Amino acid sequence: MQNLTYDVVVVGGGPSGATAADDLAKLGRHVLLLDRQGRIKPCGGAIPPRLIKDFEIPDELLVAKARAARMVSPTDKKVDIPIEGGFVGMVNRDQFDEWLRVRAENHGAVRQRGVFDKLSRDDDGVSRVHFTIRTDDGLEKAASVRGRCIIGADGARSEVARQAVPGAEKTKYVFAYHEIVKTPEDMVQTESDPSRCDVYYRGSLSPDFYGWVFPHGDTMSVGTGSADKGFSLRSAVGRLRDAAGLQHATVLRREGAPLPMKPLPRWDNGRDVVLAGDAAGVVAPASGEGIYYAMLGGRLAADAVHACLLQRNPAALKQARKRFMKDHGTVFWVLGIMQYFWYSTDKRRESFVKMCEDKDVQKLTFDSYMNKKLERKKPMAHVKIFFKDMAHLMGMAKT
Repeated sequence: MQNLTYDVVVVGGGPSGATAADDLAKLGRHVLLLDRQGRIKPCGGAIPPRLIKDFEIPDELLVAKARAARMVSPTDKKVDIPIEGGFVGMVNRDQFDEWLRVRAENHGAVRQRGVFDKLSRDDDGVSRVHFTIRTDDGLEKAASVRGRCIIGADGARSEVARQAVPGAEKTKYVFAYHEIVKTPEDMVQTESDPSRCDVYYRGSLSPDFYGWVFPHGDTMSVGTGSADKGFSLRSAVGRLRDAAGLQHATVLRREGAPLPMKPLPRWDNGRDVVLAGDAAGVVAPASGEGIYYAMLGGRLAADAVHACLLQRNPAALKQARKRFMKDHGTVFWVLGIMQYFWYSTDKRRESFVKMCEDKDVQKLTFDSYMNKKLERKKPMAHVKIFFKDMAHLMGMAKT
């Protein structure tokens, strides 16, 4: 194996890495997809129609279709927002991620199970990816392959980023935790609905984020997150289950992981490495949405690597971040400000949920979420929302 040279070695087989490997394989590139496998990231599992369309996701992967969202305030005020003319798909990450990896393999990518160790460089300047293979009988074997380009899609606290991209170690993270519970047979006794995503804005559930209850058919994801290291996420999820009437639901598994707070200032090493997905920091503030942005990041990284190899120009790698920030940088900036202000106190959370009763706010928010574009078709609606927002900021609006 150590003598093999690939056009591209993709480290990490989540949605970002699997997408990058699939796109590059379809372009005829010789691709190795290195993934540790067996790990399921804590995730609400929501995917918008834009993702389903752009990445050709089959309907059978959707374990549920959410046709409404409910926002719950600190005082238990509930605002229901219908998703008019559409739905948000819900996926189980273990099935979804593996399907993406298999698709990449079917298009020609070589799959290799292993744990990434380090990068080195051979005498001819080509990078070498070192990893550990764990056999079924528990033994470990060191291995390596050569790659003309490397895509680091190995998640938050990416080891590829730490070793290859300057400044990556300075990234700040939040921690997410959720419990997968069995959907109760009698949903009448709960506060939940199998066709609705519930979002709880309460300081007792998170001092700087929110709690969620998302339907997954036979199961439900109940979770929260916070950057406060002293805050007990597990205790908060227990309180959330009580609030949602799920205190007696059977817990099937528990999962936790760090999430990056904002895109890294640099995604490439200027030579042959580029980052994608959580490794690049593309989890949306305020909403915590990551799957769409991870897959888009994987696609942009694949495009940049293909151009780099085609043109023999390492500067092409910078296009991945440049294109992402051009299309989504403003959204991330706005969401970051929104989270910083509206999620800071229960009084502000109460005002935020109240503001979301407005039909213009609902429509513009969901149009932007579903289509991944800032809605500009109704300028007067934006003006109207701005003044309402200011009224809440100034404390002049009733809650």
